[in-house]
Amino acid sequence: MTFTETNLSSNKAFPRMLNTNYLKAALGEVICPPPVWVMRQAGRYLPEFREVREKYDFFKVCQTPELACQITLQPIDRYDGLLDAAIIFSDILVIPQAMGMEVQMLPSKGPHFPCPLISPEDLNKLRMPVVKDVLSYVFEAITLTRHRLNGRVPLIGFSGAPWTLMAYMIEGGGSKTFSKAKAWLYRYPSESKQLLAKLSSVIADYIVEQVLAGAQAIQLFDSWAGELSPKLYKEFGIPFLEEIVTVFRKKLIDAQITERIPLTLFCKGAHSSLKDLSDLDIDVLGLDYTMEAIEASKNITKRICLQGNLDPCALFAETETLKELTNENLKEFDSVGLPHIVNLGHGM
Repeated sequence: MTFTETNLSSNKAFPRMLNTNYLKAALGEVICPPPVWVMRQAGRYLPEFREVREKYDFFKVCQTPELACQITLQPIDRYDGLLDAAIIFSDILVIPQAMGMEVQMLPSKGPHFPCPLISPEDLNKLRMPVVKDVLSYVFEAITLTRHRLNGRVPLIGFSGAPWTLMAYMIEGGGSKTFSKAKAWLYRYPSESKQLLAKLSSVIADYIVEQVLAGAQAIQLFDSWAGELSPKLYKEFGIPFLEEIVTVFRKKLIDAQITERIPLTLFCKGAHSSLKDLSDLDIDVLGLDYTMEAIEASKNITKRICLQGNLDPCALFAETETLKELTNENLKEFDSVGLPHIVNLGHGM
């Protein structure tokens, strides 16, 4: 499917696009040179980002459209002409917040849930939010950012995937093993699927509203997919991703969005699931830095765009070494013959 520019939300009168290379590649065109964006391209490595964070709490930034817009634009402004897409500044954990859970972002420690889910009875404490209202600050930030981008590059929206969100909600934060969350899958399989279904419903609504607000593509992050065995991921991961994708496509049609909105899956560590993931109604498959494009392509049965996948730690290499690593990475993807979006294999 080729890219054709239309105005997703004519009442918002977004500026005309000047660079659509990311969208073209995502929808199946081989672009030379391939488009580039970077996961966490708006982040701590930027002095202007650190300056904002010195003044405001992390979630205060996420919940303030002007600040979220400002940070989203920082790498686009700094690296003018070098990046082919922006991704809205937010966090995957706004969904647990919207469902009634308290989430803190602790300095040097990361996300923390003071009251994680302990037993299935705790599921009764979760609410099913009216996403359009509860997460309106995200949608306002998206609309504002589309205007401020002035057509320079497309804007990507995103969400966490059900399993990754469930893992945080039960574990109470980051973990080396996510053993508490995985224990739920074995001990409470039925209740785990109930939670995953609830999350899937909220996520589908969330990414649809992002598109209606002006997002031109969506990426789903399943950061902890690799913590599950292939069998567990096939039961507790992929079916819920499929449900999200199906509902997303249907609701966009219902909203009279007839053009194809590119959808990317980035399921870190899901080596054994690449075929099942690529068989979903998606456009881009993100590869992490432990995957090789040539090997990944052998498990893909349809034409799909690949995204990735330089190791983020390679950025610490000397300049000439980094150039060599980048060129090797580009040659590997080029040899596969599929559309390619250049990115890291995980967040910066």
